[in-house]
Amino acid sequence: MLGHDLSPPSTGFLRNSSGPARGCAAPGGHLPGPEQGIPGTGENGRVTSSQTTLDPQVAALLKRDDCGLVTAVIQQHDSGEVLMVGWMDDEALRRTLTTGRSTFWSRSRQSYWVKGETSGNRQWVREVRLDCDGDTLLIKVDQEGPACHTGTRTCFDGRVLPAVVIEAKR
Repeated sequence: MLGHDLSPPSTGFLRNSSGPARGCAAPGGHLPGPEQGIPGTGENGRVTSSQTTLDPQVAALLKRDDCGLVTAVIQQHDSGEVLMVGWMDDEALRRTLTTGRSTFWSRSRQSYWVKGETSGNRQWVREVRLDCDGDTLLIKVDQEGPACHTGTRTCFDGRVLPAVVIEAKR
């Protein structure tokens, strides 16, 4: 099993007081779709494990928020079921691409975390895609056990909000 250093980078990680919100992660980069190929990747699109930073060509494709993060939608690869949503900066994305395990940036704890590291409910990454705007990742995984910290299969098993349903014109 690969060891994971879950501490934030020692330099340049947090923005100084002139940046946006205190505690925001520093900016990162963009990811091409599978049809374009990801520069600097090895077999099956996996980034080589010796890579210590996100490939600059990959990083250039990301459109980050003011905290340097992109939304990561996690989806079961074979059923299409949406399991959860997390946040990634460049380092979390690099770790995800190089280890094959979903790694996120916790906005509340201000640290990295690997899904399943403590619970055993691991996510094995099958595919990573970027949306057309470059601000959201779709991570297709093979989920072991429940994805939600509440013990449910998906974080979206709970509350259904009332909505007006209008039929589309045909």
